[in-house]
Amino acid sequence: MANHVCAGAVTVPHGHVIGNEKWKGSQIAQSIQGKVKLILEGGLGIVDFHLSNRSCVLYVSEADLVAGNGFKRRLVCFRNSYSLQGIIIVEKTLISDQYFPAVQKFVILELGMALLPVANQGEAAQLIIQLVFEQMKDRLSNPFLMKKSPKLLESSIIQTVQQIPGVGKAKALLLLERFRSLHQLCNASVPDLEEVVGRSLAQQIHAFFTA
Repeated sequence: MANHVCAGAVTVPHGHVIGNEKWKGSQIAQSIQGKVKLILEGGLGIVDFHLSNRSCVLYVSEADLVAGNGFKRRLVCFRNSYSLQGIIIVEKTLISDQYFPAVQKFVILELGMALLPVANQGEAAQLIIQLVFEQMKDRLSNPFLMKKSPKLLESSIIQTVQQIPGVGKAKALLLLERFRSLHQLCNASVPDLEEVVGRSLAQQIHAFFTA
């Protein structure tokens, strides 16, 4: 018998993905199928893919970004209505690249959600498969670490901090060691930041978050 876990109103078999039926026949659905078991269902609302009882994916396409701010209302609705961990996958292409920094800041800093950029649906499928495998590995290695963030999400947060002018990977890691979360970091005072990175960079970081 399959090991099932509950994801809100959706039951997700262990190692499976429950997808919104709107993705039937799409590249992302075809690429996921065969690597992990994909089950397409109706009635999932604004969620695109359920990965487990604790996490799901909302997909923001190039067309969504170009069309305006409609996708933001969808993300805010999810954040306010769902208790699941939301992972936002965003298409970052030559056309949508100009919108990406603002979207990244909105999703991670304002909504406090994880964002992962992809070039296309095929790459998104590989990302979803990797997230499912990481969660399966976490369960097998230690069942008490059910709330542990997948490594991909940790990497996404580090990459976001590196978007701040003057902050490389080493300083990003130091900042996250000190402030623990993006929420704490974006609310940090200049004196607190100065203790980690010095006065000049502390002022740049503070300006980045308060601009």
